[in-house]
Amino acid sequence: MNPRTRHALEFVLDNLVWFMLLLVLVVFSLFIPNYFQLGIFANIIEASSVLGVMSIGLALVIIAGHMDLSVESVAALSAMAVGILFCSSGIGLGVQLHPEWLMVPVSLLLALAVGGLIGAFNGYLVVRVKMSAFIITLASYIWVRGLVLVISGGRSAQDLTPAIRWFGIQRLIGLPLTAWIAVACFVVFSLIMAKTPFGRHLVMIGGNETATFRAGIRVNRNLIIAFVLAGAIAGLAGWLLAIRTSGATANLGVGLLFNAFAAVVIGGVSLKGGVGTLPGVYAGVLLLSAINTAINLMGLPANFTQVIHGLLVLAAVLLDAFKQTIRQRLA
Repeated sequence: MNPRTRHALEFVLDNLVWFMLLLVLVVFSLFIPNYFQLGIFANIIEASSVLGVMSIGLALVIIAGHMDLSVESVAALSAMAVGILFCSSGIGLGVQLHPEWLMVPVSLLLALAVGGLIGAFNGYLVVRVKMSAFIITLASYIWVRGLVLVISGGRSAQDLTPAIRWFGIQRLIGLPLTAWIAVACFVVFSLIMAKTPFGRHLVMIGGNETATFRAGIRVNRNLIIAFVLAGAIAGLAGWLLAIRTSGATANLGVGLLFNAFAAVVIGGVSLKGGVGTLPGVYAGVLLLSAINTAINLMGLPANFTQVIHGLLVLAAVLLDAFKQTIRQRLA
């Protein structure tokens, strides 16, 4: 095989999920009435904002060779904390700050702090105490969701203050600012993973933690930072979720974890660690959103969504194994 063909094949393998997204959009545009519209494409990007942000943190931990099942519950707790303080109806306290714009950074810092603290707790138990990431984060998934129920009493906070809600209403080039925040997060963390020592070290740790440690890299510190980032990013997702729903409910965000896993796997991140890019994850998020939009336009029952997502994850895992086989032959 000549170098040009090898390079082309590697390019296709590295960007396969983007080609899949393009194919899906073309097929849906041809066969589903009213699908090919700028408004539909804008809705796909907008609907993927919360899931996209949550998938970033999950991807960081998985690339590092670990797991974080708590991100959904962390997002719900962050959203509830923001809702209780800054909503005016239900269980909301209706806290007001002057000037009003102060409520934006305060609410955002609150959400990030809630997520970051839980992430630090998970990271300490996994990295320092050497406990299973699966067990620890599964436990956090349960107790954090329970904490949401405890502090809310099963009730909801409604009517988020307009100063914060503004981010979900104000549009720039046809998209709400929440969507642009999600896009900015992907750009920033993609650059961090590709251009900084921290990003490269996470990939190395996921590929071979022992060899990375022997190379003099501070494995434990990087892993704890990854868990803290996953928690803080989940907190940001909760902040966006509170804006999107103008409040918070006890069951807010249920099911997002499995969709985030689907997006990460479809986006080319290997569950074994050490493989994956955030642009691919974003393509996976958009692919799921495009499919959800198509299901809604066709009027199919919502149950079809779970079936299709499950089959996509299975196909992505099989495809990942197929790509690894091809790469081994190219090596």
